[in-house]
Amino acid sequence: MTEPLRVVSGELGVDELVAALNDGQRVIVETEMLGSTHNVTLRFDGGTYYCDTPTTLHKHDDEAEMRECIRQFGYSSD
Repeated sequence: MTEPLRVVSGELGVDELVAALNDGQRVIVETEMLGSTHNVTLRFDGGTYYCDTPTTLHKHDDEAEMRECIRQFGYSSD
């Protein structure tokens, strides 16, 4: 298994994040939540996109939903 791509929230654009996921790479996003730093894991298993936060596992059926999640939670630079 390859090493995950590690980024800070806002470091990459949504296109770059989704491209990494579609290439089979896990992306670990370091983000601040409620005054603490947390890691969020983004991944794609070939059928479902996942956004695993410290409190919730979000599942998305398609790329458009994943893009919206990434934007909504501020993980990308755009």
